[in-house]
Amino acid sequence: QKISQLSGVGMVGISGGQKPAIRIQVNPTSISSLGLSLEDIRAATAQANVNQAKGNFDGTRQAFTIGANDQLFSSDQYRNVVIAYREGAPITVGDVAQVVESVENLRQAAWMNDKPAVILNIQRQPGANIIEVVDRIKDLLPQLRASLPPAIDVDILTDRTVTIRASVEDVQRELLTTIGLVVLVMFVFLRNLSATIIPSVAVPLSLVGTFAVMYFLDFSLNNLTLMALTISTGFVVDDAIVMVENIARYLEEGESPLQAALKGSSQIGFTIVSLSVSLIAVLIPLLFMGDIVGRLFREFAVTLSVTILVSAVVSLTLTPMMCAALLRHRPASQHGLFYRLFESAFDGMIWLYSKTLNVVLRNQILTMIVFAFTAYATWELYHVVPQGFFPVQDTGVILGISEAPQDVSFEAMARRQLELNRVLLKDPAVASLSSFIGIDGTNTTLNSGRIQINLKPHEERHATAVEIIRRLQPELANVSGITLYMQPVQDLTVETRISRTQYQYSLEDPDLAELDEWAPKFVEKLK
Repeated sequence: QKISQLSGVGMVGISGGQKPAIRIQVNPTSISSLGLSLEDIRAATAQANVNQAKGNFDGTRQAFTIGANDQLFSSDQYRNVVIAYREGAPITVGDVAQVVESVENLRQAAWMNDKPAVILNIQRQPGANIIEVVDRIKDLLPQLRASLPPAIDVDILTDRTVTIRASVEDVQRELLTTIGLVVLVMFVFLRNLSATIIPSVAVPLSLVGTFAVMYFLDFSLNNLTLMALTISTGFVVDDAIVMVENIARYLEEGESPLQAALKGSSQIGFTIVSLSVSLIAVLIPLLFMGDIVGRLFREFAVTLSVTILVSAVVSLTLTPMMCAALLRHRPASQHGLFYRLFESAFDGMIWLYSKTLNVVLRNQILTMIVFAFTAYATWELYHVVPQGFFPVQDTGVILGISEAPQDVSFEAMARRQLELNRVLLKDPAVASLSSFIGIDGTNTTLNSGRIQINLKPHEERHATAVEIIRRLQPELANVSGITLYMQPVQDLTVETRISRTQYQYSLEDPDLAELDEWAPKFVEKLK
């Protein structure tokens, strides 16, 4: 209850929880001989357990209601409930039934590793930030531990934000690395500190401007938006470099810095606008794409478009101003060894390019043949390369669905489930697991169960989740009377139903005979 009250928590499901209950086990022979039915016992116990006012006192000035709590809480109290009278003698529940203190559902069980447990499955509200929700839950755990008996341990079995935090940190690190590499490449090619600083300033300014727009659009820093920022780093400096190079050309011709900035920016301004618009036009299909792909990549496309637009504004305003203030022309004789070495290397590249271009222009027919062959090879490879929605992700969690014959008893199902748990825990890559059998919101039959396997960190197991599944399958096949279907848990799941395999096929037809005919054929073809 305390967890469900936290902001952002949508639902708290309980697996393996046993709610206390009073069970009345009626003797059919006894009630039959007395002319009673199960409905008579149900009505009598319901009437005796109603929480309502028992009467009132009316005085000359005030009226009082009697609100004594006489609800039944123990098996002894239920035994004394009168069902009926026979020949003036009362017939109580204890006369016709055995009353025991038990639980509502006897056919539920859960384990953490090999110990009995009650598993809380916490889901966030739609739109809530999952990292913030998990942080609130972790802050509440010390208070929960203090309120429970010392014999009860409260542990986190699976935290889905571990992989989310790690992936976001990876993308953040890649973003910083990309910015550093872009600045380094610009310095190598421009060979001028001032010329390098000017387009480099466009990177943080464009990112800051994009962050402001993301804030007003209620976007978060997630994998897709950070990926868009990383990709946009190269686009951001393109406009500024074009502007700097054009202004530098006028400086080399003897113009003053201010005049060079004015002429260079006015001449190249339309080109920068057209470059930015053409890049944004490429992203328009993503902006208006429907279905799940559109919902996933809309933030990516908007973030990238905004960054390109902000960089164009920076290149048309701030970059010319900085060029007029910082950029100066230096004759070649005043440059150092670093400049002369790279200048000779660039001259060699230009010479090689001119020679190659001459060969292509002299052999136009051969060039067109090579182009046609390349286009054909691209088309063929497009159909050969494996295709999919998203690659299989290794989140460090494996979901297992166990299945036994339909006539299996609950006790036998529990024994077989525990045997699967023991086999899984023997694997060196498995850190912990949670296991559940019985009927609840996700498990609909008594002959099936759930096992969530938590793997050790990547550096400790040296195998992917898929490889671990393949390694475990022969060992699990030795457990008789039960089968475990496993697949890696993904951060992004599209399907709402839980399946036993990664791929699902559904055959639909109004004619049952058609389904009976084609289902075996389809299965055989898949094999």
